[in-house]
Amino acid sequence: MKLSVLIPIYNERETIEEVVRRVKEVPVDKEIICVDDCSSDGTRDILQRLADEGLIDELVLQPKNQGKGAAIRAGVDKATGEAAIIQDADLEYDPREYTRLMGPIEQGKADAVYGSRFAGEGPHRVLYFWHYVGNKLLTLVSNMMTNLNLTDMETCYKMFRREVLESLEIEENRFGLEPEMTAKLALGGWRIYEVGISYSGRTYAEGKKINWKDGVSAFRCILKYGLWRRIFRRRRRRSLAQAADKK
Repeated sequence: MKLSVLIPIYNERETIEEVVRRVKEVPVDKEIICVDDCSSDGTRDILQRLADEGLIDELVLQPKNQGKGAAIRAGVDKATGEAAIIQDADLEYDPREYTRLMGPIEQGKADAVYGSRFAGEGPHRVLYFWHYVGNKLLTLVSNMMTNLNLTDMETCYKMFRREVLESLEIEENRFGLEPEMTAKLALGGWRIYEVGISYSGRTYAEGKKINWKDGVSAFRCILKYGLWRRIFRRRRRRSLAQAADKK
């Protein structure tokens, strides 16, 4: 099974080369698709060199900064693999775990696989307590809206069969894509699996970008794509049923 690795990037000069090289070393059939979201710190020069060296299969340079969701949309347009995974451009997630996520898809059990930071047996760096609380709370509320029992909705490591990812039609430009994709997977009735992964989080001093505003946006997206879309579908089905009864 060919895997498309989608790497959204914004100002990751210190880590991007190491991330690309680690992904390249993973012993699976793959293509590496890097989408630079208009970096201004020299990241683009590094990416262009890596592309010239043959380490990147597709390099997309966004004309302006639009966010992670927009970068993923651009990457999906270039993907040709049977499956695709999102890989952040830092060093928090280990590409050597791709094979674990691929397992349920290759076995025909899953349409999407989440790599859970909270169900893994591997090493986890100890960092911010309130980030942990925020992640668990967002996952809880998302589960309430979608009737799923995920342990880590906000994880970066989400792997999909390509046709599933294409069907989601991502609308969010920034970090709201995580609850959006989860809600649309649930509404679409797709089969979701979780596998435990290791996690080496970084501090703000080391370049972490997500903050409390992204948490507020995530709650908005949980309601927008989980609750409101579900209500709209129910009302639409009811209206169609009533129209059919009148005929």
